[in-house]
Amino acid sequence: MPSVITIDILKEVDKEAVAELLVESYGQYESEFSTAVWQAYLESIKHSLDNPAIDRVLVAKSEGKFLGTLQLFTNSEAAYQRPEIGIVDPIVRLLAVSPNTRGKGIARALLKESASYAKEKGASFLYLHSGANMTQAIRLYEHLGFKRDESKDFHNADVHVKCFRLEL
Repeated sequence: MPSVITIDILKEVDKEAVAELLVESYGQYESEFSTAVWQAYLESIKHSLDNPAIDRVLVAKSEGKFLGTLQLFTNSEAAYQRPEIGIVDPIVRLLAVSPNTRGKGIARALLKESASYAKEKGASFLYLHSGANMTQAIRLYEHLGFKRDESKDFHNADVHVKCFRLEL
């Protein structure tokens, strides 16, 4: 169990380590995608931290080790290049927790900090999307108070991407 978890904003010098954490965390889903879709998804994950549209990247650390991360975007256009989705509040993308430290409250801490940040910015909701196949993640989001918003779902290749929102 990590002794003290701190949530910070990603520093440029830590990008490579956090990118590795993202790949490690999402690796569990490889078998659930077609090879072509998985390869494209993996490449987008590897390079996601270089996206200039990110509002901020949060990292969870303990004793100098990265335990988790997530990316915050200001709206659906910034997050997905899809203004037609119509989300004008912050969106969480690529929430990742190291497989070795899951179940320790890291995702909860990252999402709590994200909600606080969104509220400070005057948002009414905090959104996130999840592939329909990411059932454990979806259970966590629902446990933390996120509600389904089917009106903001979309498809990415052959993946149904479900929308969830947290009222702030």
